[in-house]
Amino acid sequence: MPTPFVGRRTELALLRKRLDRVTSDGTGVAVAIRGRRQVGKSRLVQEFCDRAQRPYVFYTATKGASPVEGIADFITELRESSLPADPELVPKSAPTNWPDAFRTLAAVLPDSPSIVVLDELPWLAEQDSVFAGALQTAWDRLLSGRPVLLLLLGSDLHMMERFTAYDRPFYGRADSLVLGPLNPAETGDALGLNPADAIDAHLVSGGLPGILRAWPHATPALAFVEAECADPASPLFGVPEAALMAEFPTPDQSRRVLEAVGSGDRTHANIAATAGSQSGALPSGILSPLLRRLTEEKRVLASDTPLSTASGKPALYRVADSNLRLYLAAMRSAQELSRRGRPEAAYRLVQRRWAAWRGRAVEPLIREALELAAASGDFPWPDTEVVGGWWNRRFSPEIDLLGADRAPVAGTVFFAGSVKWLASPFDQHDLASLRQGAAQVPGFAPDATGLAVVSLSGTAGPVADGGVGLVWDARDAVAAWR
Repeated sequence: MPTPFVGRRTELALLRKRLDRVTSDGTGVAVAIRGRRQVGKSRLVQEFCDRAQRPYVFYTATKGASPVEGIADFITELRESSLPADPELVPKSAPTNWPDAFRTLAAVLPDSPSIVVLDELPWLAEQDSVFAGALQTAWDRLLSGRPVLLLLLGSDLHMMERFTAYDRPFYGRADSLVLGPLNPAETGDALGLNPADAIDAHLVSGGLPGILRAWPHATPALAFVEAECADPASPLFGVPEAALMAEFPTPDQSRRVLEAVGSGDRTHANIAATAGSQSGALPSGILSPLLRRLTEEKRVLASDTPLSTASGKPALYRVADSNLRLYLAAMRSAQELSRRGRPEAAYRLVQRRWAAWRGRAVEPLIREALELAAASGDFPWPDTEVVGGWWNRRFSPEIDLLGADRAPVAGTVFFAGSVKWLASPFDQHDLASLRQGAAQVPGFAPDATGLAVVSLSGTAGPVADGGVGLVWDARDAVAAWR
């Protein structure tokens, strides 16, 4: 039985809009779709092709295949697809190069709108150095004048960006669509969970459909983790493990830096010490370029800087995908215990680390939710453009939430806030700590800057009457995505 398709209404509408343009203009449109592995690119495009009810070919490249093998597979898929009016029009002997393969494709395109999907584009470019140029030439001369929607998919984010960059052959020829994970609201809808459990499920799964497909309906996150600890081959382990191996197949310095961040090191100095060797910490001249590559090219790490009206340091690093973050922090060790036949010990390990891990992992999600709420207009500080955090070099205090008009150096700070994602409510003691800490933030004005509280377990005492302009719980946070 096919897995129900959940969410992605916006993305399906964007693709439908481009197919409608193909239909009305009679000319081609190309779209480059990029997103991390297991985020659902192929599933989205397959769903779109099924709903479009147009002739299409869906070709997925094989990593490590030779150009000849890749072209032969493409021709086979073309022959067996719904695209050619007559499969006999596709030659039985495959061409030996991509220019001829694209000529074959053009020859069998119908006069009515059709769809051509090339999945794992980076692997095709990796196999054959002339592929990108051949595709550009074929698009300009053979395909763009025909009613065809060309969808180009890839998981290597940096390579997909480069594919349409200014100095590359396909520049200016394709729209770009970045496919992110399912958001917390979609995750909750898919699993039938209440808002608090939906956020937990989103943190555990990273919103990745590859994990959510294995998640029983209405099962809270820790119950799912406990069940999966008895299965070392579970997608809960396998999806992040495969992503890690695909991006970092060898245990090199990049891998050590990523694992250091995943284990909880956030500052440059701590990462250098953990990722170093017996001879000492990793030198700054080596670590800084690695961190830049992992954040800007690979995008497997995210870098946060203190937000206020003054520039601040230090930057703090985190694993961008919460599922991979949990895998490096706890699930990898749990998987080893599971493989040794100790599922109870595996689950206890996750349990011990859960509260501290979740409290830190939820903060970027809450910041994103507040930015979405501010953009909707129904917000106490509607001029808020960015939500971050603030800390000093001593990390005393750390302010979880800072809303401002711009980043990294704000012109105006609109609010400071706290995230308390624990079983106990936010109380007067927490409010006093927030006030005391916020007073140290450059740009915070006690008479003008607001206070915000986001708490899993609500508030205790007259917190809302203590000058707090916004009090959110899990329901409010999830509603920001609706």
